[in-house]
Amino acid sequence: MITDEIETFAAALPPMHAIAGLDFGEKTIGVAVSDTLCSVATPLETIRRRKFGLDAERLRAIIADRRIGGLVLGLPRNMDGSEGPRCQSTRAFARNFAREWDGPITFWDERLSTVAAERALLEADTSRKRRAEVIDHVAASYILQGALDRLRHLRGGN
Repeated sequence: MITDEIETFAAALPPMHAIAGLDFGEKTIGVAVSDTLCSVATPLETIRRRKFGLDAERLRAIIADRRIGGLVLGLPRNMDGSEGPRCQSTRAFARNFAREWDGPITFWDERLSTVAAERALLEADTSRKRRAEVIDHVAASYILQGALDRLRHLRGGN
């Protein structure tokens, strides 16, 4: 099930399962995961994209290993809120992956998530080489944390 509505996504989530956040790019997929209480996002890994089948296989392994109950994909909207080719690519990936996995999938506006991740890594005095290695899954954690905060608000946790 794919939805643009976070409320529909929240209703479809199984209890006590983690959520994964994805920063879907042309060359990589940044992956972050939550705890089973869905309160904190943690950067996990960056998948180097090859073929869809291989990428999907790695994601399915993460889903199984981490008891993932839902996926949040960062949606790279333009600064004016419109959707361009990168959004279309992200939505196509979600549709293809939904054929491989039957859990709920939603999208989260990822504008400026990479900028925020870069800023945090700079503040942590991370080397340029290390930043390049981790930027995608750190950006995924920003995407996921935004969605987790919204889910907590929906559940009345402010």
